[in-house]
Amino acid sequence: MDTKQARFNMIEQQLRPARVLAANVLTLFSEIKREEFVPPAYRHLAFAAAAIPLGNGAHMFTPELEARALQALAMRRHERVLEIGTGSGYMAALLGAHAAHVLSYEIDPALADSARVNLEHARVRNVQVVTGDGLAGLPTQAPFHVIMVSGAVAEVPQTLLDQLTPGGRLFAVTGTRPAMEATLIHRIEHHFERVALFETDADFLRGAEPAPRFVF
Repeated sequence: MDTKQARFNMIEQQLRPARVLAANVLTLFSEIKREEFVPPAYRHLAFAAAAIPLGNGAHMFTPELEARALQALAMRRHERVLEIGTGSGYMAALLGAHAAHVLSYEIDPALADSARVNLEHARVRNVQVVTGDGLAGLPTQAPFHVIMVSGAVAEVPQTLLDQLTPGGRLFAVTGTRPAMEATLIHRIEHHFERVALFETDADFLRGAEPAPRFVF
């Protein structure tokens, strides 16, 4: 595979048509090597418009979803970030390039270990991967300027929203299949403003699935 051409095609044929036009976001997708965060068996799909399997039922976001999330968050260099769902570590690497520090939670120990290796190999120094359930956030280190929920949740936990600093933003995929929405939530002093960005699809984070419906 010609990775240089495949990376160019990903940007020009997936990201730009999806209205990802922020120069700093597009630059990151040129510079941070996505293929190094993809399991070897799926490396040929590193630039495809696909949710790549990571094992144990987990999948990477598609490149479009990663890029649109990053563009929507409009991050600044001084900001502290909390990510829920490290996965392969690629989203954490993208966040880290736009932030002062990223604390990333991964509930699956094997994925957490793999992400640490990937981030170390990519020489990302400002991301800390923590093994554990991050849906409650980390109140002892709050507030955060940005919270990135790298997976779907039926509803965004209020405990996460409460850990945003005023002016902070949270991105999450919310709802239930087949009608999920990418959602951006701004904290404005003591209230929260929600904006539905676009329809999408993603795996639920463990423990964030919708309650089962009873059928009579």
